[in-house]
Amino acid sequence: MTHKSFMGRHSKAVAKSLSLLLALFVVNVLLLAPQWLLVGGWESGWFALESACVVGLFTIVPRTRWSMHLASVTATALVLVSMIGLADTVARQSLGRPLNLYLDLTLVSAVYRLLSGVLGLGLGILILVGIVVSTCLATWLIASLLSSVRPSNLKQLPSPVAVAVAVAVITLSIFALTRGTAYSFEQHIAWPAVRTVSDQARHGLRMLTEQRVFSAEVNAVPSDYANVPGLLDRLRERDVLLAFVESYGVSAIDDPRYSSVLRPRLDDLTRRIADAQLSLATGRLLAPTQGGQSWFSHLSLVSGLWVDNQLRYDLLLASGRETLIDDFHRAGHRTVALMPANTLAWPEGERLGYDEILARRDISYAGPPLNWVTMPDQFTWSFLENNVRVSDRDQRPLFAELGLISSHAPWTPILPVLDNWDSIGDGEIFETWRDAGERPQDLWRDHERVRKHFALSLDYAINVIIGYAERYVDEQTLLIVLGDHQPAPLITGDDASRAVPVHVISGDPTLIEPFLHWGFATGALPDTTRPALGMDAFRDWFVRAFSTLIDKSDS
Repeated sequence: MTHKSFMGRHSKAVAKSLSLLLALFVVNVLLLAPQWLLVGGWESGWFALESACVVGLFTIVPRTRWSMHLASVTATALVLVSMIGLADTVARQSLGRPLNLYLDLTLVSAVYRLLSGVLGLGLGILILVGIVVSTCLATWLIASLLSSVRPSNLKQLPSPVAVAVAVAVITLSIFALTRGTAYSFEQHIAWPAVRTVSDQARHGLRMLTEQRVFSAEVNAVPSDYANVPGLLDRLRERDVLLAFVESYGVSAIDDPRYSSVLRPRLDDLTRRIADAQLSLATGRLLAPTQGGQSWFSHLSLVSGLWVDNQLRYDLLLASGRETLIDDFHRAGHRTVALMPANTLAWPEGERLGYDEILARRDISYAGPPLNWVTMPDQFTWSFLENNVRVSDRDQRPLFAELGLISSHAPWTPILPVLDNWDSIGDGEIFETWRDAGERPQDLWRDHERVRKHFALSLDYAINVIIGYAERYVDEQTLLIVLGDHQPAPLITGDDASRAVPVHVISGDPTLIEPFLHWGFATGALPDTTRPALGMDAFRDWFVRAFSTLIDKSDS
């Protein structure tokens, strides 16, 4: 063999070894990246065994036409699994639960709308395009790397580097399986792709039994109160206002990072409500969701069933089951949903049977949107009083469900509460705050500042509620204010309770007494020594508590 021939072969061997190492590195990073992002560092895992299996397979697959297609298919599968892993990380950080592809594919459009609302349409589209382009580039890169490690024919021996890598992988795997060494290697070796696929398969299988399980629950829980004597007659001629405050969880009260802002505001709530000659009590309920999907909380509360995933939500709506809205109908109330965040069609609201649904397009707001927030809470409350409660069209008492959104991410800008409620009008006065505050993309670079703005947005929401109650709540009104869910784990931490505060306010103390009997505490702070019941417990208790002829011995 000539020196030139030897050097040529040696160069090819080196190039092949480098290609092998690069392929191994890129596939390893691709598969482990979601895990590193979830735990905040690479210490949780160094090596994905699937990367060795995949790259090792291609070191023995000969170069043929079908093997080139195999490289493309394999690369596509690897990128897809990694994207599912990344989506799972996002779900855990934002919703406090793992991804369930069976249910969560419907959230893609909602995520896009949120990004567009927070960052603007142009940047939202740019991010979407960037994801598509990055996915295509990653697939092309991995397919090229896998193709580069293939031998030219079956007789070609693996490179020394391939042999060394194989020996290392086998050795580490033995350590991981035996767990008998002084150093715990298994904590740094993982099967991330296998885990991702098996998790989604398990979720899918669980959903196959969910319909049967939920149907049994539906049959076991009372639904129809049509024959109840004196249904909600303690609320005859009374307006009942049920207001969900976005992202208002017990962490706002209990977590030292936020309690320094919220506790003084709750003390202010107690004092000003008393000065207004109103009664106030506070309790807690467990929400079925965290960080988003507030419609699960809304439906759990009014239906009396635990709705913690989209399948249960859809099954319940399709079942024809009656809800608290039907109860108020029978009691003679006009039922209204005031939902300023709903910018699209809401067929679920039609199914629930409200007399009137007021979404964004139905609300005559002339002010600016505030990033994702379509209108500030103070305008929503003002609109309720001046356009819904004050109405010559119908003299029936009112049951209104409100979705308040000023405390929704991105929590910028933070508005002041206007002292002169009569000046609010059509909301044009809020034009002053168009483009006010930090841009979301700037604010969200600093998690500590994000948390500060979260607390300030809730402080605003509660302050607005106080102002509304002082002016408009009387002995003919029962105001129920509760959080829809805790914010994302980014704000609360991973182990925070899912409980939310519930405040009830009225000028008639007899309307507050049933809540005190149920375990609520006088004032703006809940009794934390009592366990929090789920939101699904509310409807049956509420109907019993405010229907005078029902035996309340078990309520």
